[in-house]
Amino acid sequence: MSHPNDPSAPDFDATFRSKLTDLFRWRRDVRRFKDTPVDDPLLDHLLQLASLAPSVGNSQPWRFVKVENLERRAQVRAIFERANADALNDYTGERAKLYAQLKLDGLDQAPVQLAVFVDRETELGQGLGRKTMPETLHYSVVAAINILWLAARAHGVGVGWVSILEPKAVVTLLDVPDDWALVAYLCVGYPQHEHLDPELERAGWQERVDMENFVFKR
Repeated sequence: MSHPNDPSAPDFDATFRSKLTDLFRWRRDVRRFKDTPVDDPLLDHLLQLASLAPSVGNSQPWRFVKVENLERRAQVRAIFERANADALNDYTGERAKLYAQLKLDGLDQAPVQLAVFVDRETELGQGLGRKTMPETLHYSVVAAINILWLAARAHGVGVGWVSILEPKAVVTLLDVPDDWALVAYLCVGYPQHEHLDPELERAGWQERVDMENFVFKR
Protein backbone atom coordinates (compact mmCIF):
# COMPACT_ATOMS: atom_id res chain seq x y z
CA MET A 1 0.00 0.00 0.00
CA SER A 2 1.44 3.37 -0.99
CA HIS A 3 1.40 6.43 1.23
CA PRO A 4 -1.82 8.45 0.64
CA ASN A 5 0.12 11.74 0.39
CA ASP A 6 2.96 10.47 -1.79
CA PRO A 7 2.57 7.31 -3.90
CA SER A 8 6.36 6.99 -4.15
CA ALA A 9 6.82 6.76 -0.36
CA PRO A 10 7.77 3.28 0.90
CA ASP A 11 5.39 1.11 2.88
CA PHE A 12 7.01 0.04 6.14
CA ASP A 13 4.85 -2.97 6.89
CA ALA A 14 4.61 -5.12 10.03
CA THR A 15 7.35 -7.47 8.83
CA PHE A 16 9.74 -4.59 8.33
CA ARG A 17 8.89 -3.09 11.72
CA SER A 18 9.55 -6.42 13.39
CA LYS A 19 12.96 -6.72 11.74
CA LEU A 20 13.71 -3.11 12.67
CA THR A 21 12.98 -3.94 16.31
CA ASP A 22 15.41 -6.86 16.03
CA LEU A 23 18.04 -4.48 14.66
CA PHE A 24 17.62 -2.15 17.63
CA ARG A 25 17.78 -5.00 20.12
CA TRP A 26 20.82 -6.68 18.58
CA ARG A 27 22.87 -3.49 18.16
CA ARG A 28 25.79 -3.90 20.54
CA ASP A 29 28.87 -1.95 21.57
CA VAL A 30 31.46 -4.32 20.12
CA ARG A 31 34.95 -4.64 21.60
CA ARG A 32 36.05 -8.02 20.29
CA PHE A 33 36.62 -8.12 16.55
CA LYS A 34 37.70 -10.62 13.94
CA ASP A 35 40.68 -9.69 11.78
CA THR A 36 38.47 -9.85 8.68
CA PRO A 37 38.82 -6.54 6.80
CA VAL A 38 35.85 -4.32 6.08
CA ASP A 39 35.76 -3.61 2.35
CA ASP A 40 36.18 0.04 1.41
CA PRO A 41 32.97 0.14 -0.68
CA LEU A 42 30.97 -1.12 2.30
CA LEU A 43 32.56 1.38 4.67
CA ASP A 44 31.91 4.21 2.22
CA HIS A 45 28.30 3.05 1.91
CA LEU A 46 27.88 3.13 5.68
CA LEU A 47 29.29 6.65 5.83
CA GLN A 48 26.91 7.71 3.07
CA LEU A 49 24.02 6.37 5.12
CA ALA A 50 25.30 8.20 8.19
CA SER A 51 25.20 11.42 6.18
CA LEU A 52 21.42 11.02 5.89
CA ALA A 53 21.12 11.94 9.58
CA PRO A 54 19.15 15.02 10.56
CA SER A 55 21.20 18.05 11.55
CA VAL A 56 20.37 21.42 13.04
CA GLY A 57 19.79 23.91 10.23
CA ASN A 58 20.87 21.20 7.77
CA SER A 59 24.42 22.04 8.88
CA GLN A 60 25.82 18.50 8.39
CA PRO A 61 28.61 19.16 10.93
CA TRP A 62 29.99 15.62 11.04
CA ARG A 63 33.58 15.02 9.95
CA PHE A 64 34.86 11.43 9.68
CA VAL A 65 38.58 10.72 9.80
CA LYS A 66 39.78 7.24 8.84
CA VAL A 67 42.74 6.55 11.12
CA GLU A 68 44.91 4.20 9.07
CA ASN A 69 48.47 5.17 10.04
CA LEU A 70 49.83 2.51 12.41
CA GLU A 71 51.93 4.97 14.40
CA ARG A 72 48.95 7.19 15.01
CA ARG A 73 46.88 4.18 16.02
CA ALA A 74 49.57 3.27 18.52
CA GLN A 75 49.44 6.77 19.94
CA VAL A 76 45.66 6.55 20.26
CA ARG A 77 46.22 3.34 22.20
CA ALA A 78 48.67 5.21 24.49
CA ILE A 79 46.11 7.99 25.04
CA PHE A 80 43.53 5.37 25.96
CA GLU A 81 45.89 3.68 28.41
CA ARG A 82 46.54 6.96 30.23
CA ALA A 83 42.88 7.88 30.39
CA ASN A 84 41.88 4.38 31.46
CA ALA A 85 44.41 4.34 34.29
CA ASP A 86 43.11 7.70 35.46
CA ALA A 87 39.51 6.47 35.33
CA LEU A 88 40.43 3.40 37.38
CA ASN A 89 41.54 5.71 40.18
CA ASP A 90 37.95 6.91 40.56
CA TYR A 91 36.89 3.51 41.89
CA THR A 92 37.78 1.56 45.00
CA GLY A 93 37.34 -1.94 46.37
CA GLU A 94 35.36 -4.49 44.39
CA ARG A 95 34.17 -1.90 41.89
CA ALA A 96 37.79 -1.02 41.05
CA LYS A 97 38.64 -4.70 40.73
CA LEU A 98 35.73 -5.23 38.33
CA TYR A 99 36.62 -2.13 36.31
CA ALA A 100 40.17 -3.38 35.84
CA GLN A 101 38.80 -6.61 34.36
CA LEU A 102 36.53 -4.96 31.81
CA LYS A 103 37.45 -4.84 28.14
CA LEU A 104 36.66 -1.27 27.19
CA ASP A 105 38.10 -0.96 23.70
CA GLY A 106 38.79 -2.84 20.48
CA LEU A 107 41.80 -0.78 19.43
CA ASP A 108 44.13 -3.74 18.97
CA GLN A 109 41.74 -5.78 16.81
CA ALA A 110 39.37 -3.52 14.88
CA PRO A 111 40.39 -3.29 11.21
CA VAL A 112 38.80 0.15 10.91
CA GLN A 113 39.17 3.09 13.27
CA LEU A 114 37.11 6.24 12.74
CA ALA A 115 37.53 9.48 14.61
CA VAL A 116 34.31 11.48 14.39
CA PHE A 117 34.43 15.23 14.88
CA VAL A 118 31.99 18.12 14.94
CA ASP A 119 32.91 21.19 12.91
CA ARG A 120 31.86 23.86 15.39
CA GLU A 121 32.39 26.72 12.91
CA THR A 122 30.75 25.24 9.84
CA GLU A 123 29.05 27.82 7.65
CA LEU A 124 26.54 25.26 6.43
CA GLY A 125 23.12 25.91 7.89
CA GLN A 126 23.83 29.62 8.38
CA GLY A 127 23.59 29.19 12.15
CA LEU A 128 19.90 28.28 12.06
CA GLY A 129 18.70 26.76 15.34
CA ARG A 130 22.06 27.08 17.10
CA LYS A 131 21.92 30.46 18.80
CA THR A 132 20.09 29.28 21.90
CA MET A 133 21.36 25.69 21.81
CA PRO A 134 24.78 25.55 20.11
CA GLU A 135 25.23 22.02 21.45
CA THR A 136 22.78 20.84 18.79
CA LEU A 137 25.76 20.68 16.43
CA HIS A 138 27.18 17.92 18.63
CA TYR A 139 23.78 16.23 18.85
CA SER A 140 23.60 16.19 15.05
CA VAL A 141 26.91 14.33 14.89
CA VAL A 142 25.66 11.81 17.44
CA ALA A 143 22.58 11.24 15.26
CA ALA A 144 24.88 10.43 12.33
CA ILE A 145 26.89 8.04 14.50
CA ASN A 146 23.71 6.24 15.54
CA ILE A 147 22.67 5.75 11.92
CA LEU A 148 26.16 4.49 11.08
CA TRP A 149 25.97 2.06 14.01
CA LEU A 150 22.60 0.62 13.03
CA ALA A 151 23.47 0.44 9.34
CA ALA A 152 26.71 -1.36 10.17
CA ARG A 153 24.82 -3.87 12.32
CA ALA A 154 22.40 -4.53 9.46
CA HIS A 155 25.43 -5.49 7.34
CA GLY A 156 26.85 -7.76 10.04
CA VAL A 157 29.51 -5.21 11.01
CA GLY A 158 30.06 -4.20 14.63
CA VAL A 159 30.89 -0.79 16.08
CA GLY A 160 32.48 0.09 19.41
CA TRP A 161 32.63 3.59 20.88
CA VAL A 162 35.88 4.32 22.74
CA SER A 163 35.08 7.23 25.05
CA ILE A 164 38.01 6.79 27.44
CA LEU A 165 40.29 9.20 25.61
CA GLU A 166 41.65 12.72 25.97
CA PRO A 167 39.77 14.61 23.21
CA LYS A 168 42.27 17.43 22.80
CA ALA A 169 45.13 14.96 22.53
CA VAL A 170 43.31 13.15 19.72
CA VAL A 171 42.63 16.44 17.91
CA THR A 172 46.34 17.25 18.06
CA LEU A 173 47.42 13.76 17.09
CA LEU A 174 45.23 13.63 14.00
CA ASP A 175 46.16 17.15 12.89
CA VAL A 176 42.60 18.33 12.27
CA PRO A 177 41.43 21.97 12.33
CA ASP A 178 41.18 23.64 15.72
CA ASP A 179 37.47 24.25 15.08
CA TRP A 180 36.84 20.51 15.11
CA ALA A 181 36.01 18.81 18.41
CA LEU A 182 36.13 15.06 18.98
CA VAL A 183 32.71 13.49 19.48
CA ALA A 184 33.55 9.80 19.14
CA TYR A 185 36.35 7.40 18.37
CA LEU A 186 34.88 4.29 16.77
CA CYS A 187 36.27 0.80 16.26
CA VAL A 188 34.61 -0.92 13.31
CA GLY A 189 34.81 -4.54 12.18
CA TYR A 190 33.15 -7.92 12.21
CA PRO A 191 32.36 -9.07 15.77
CA GLN A 192 33.80 -12.28 17.17
CA HIS A 193 30.55 -13.09 18.97
CA GLU A 194 26.90 -12.07 18.82
CA HIS A 195 25.06 -11.15 22.02
CA LEU A 196 21.58 -9.84 22.69
CA ASP A 197 22.56 -8.43 26.10
CA PRO A 198 25.17 -5.66 26.60
CA GLU A 199 28.66 -6.73 27.62
CA LEU A 200 28.63 -4.51 30.71
CA GLU A 201 25.47 -6.26 31.84
CA ARG A 202 27.05 -9.68 31.36
CA ALA A 203 30.12 -8.53 33.28
CA GLY A 204 28.01 -7.42 36.22
CA TRP A 205 28.74 -3.71 35.88
CA GLN A 206 25.27 -2.35 35.21
CA GLU A 207 21.93 -3.95 34.34
CA ARG A 208 19.45 -2.32 32.02
CA VAL A 209 16.72 -0.33 33.77
CA ASP A 210 13.07 -0.51 32.70
CA MET A 211 11.97 2.36 30.47
CA GLU A 212 9.19 3.30 32.90
CA ASN A 213 11.89 4.74 35.17
CA PHE A 214 12.78 7.33 32.53
CA VAL A 215 9.34 8.56 31.43
CA PHE A 216 7.79 11.45 33.33
CA LYS A 217 4.63 13.54 33.15
CA ARG A 218 4.28 17.18 34.07
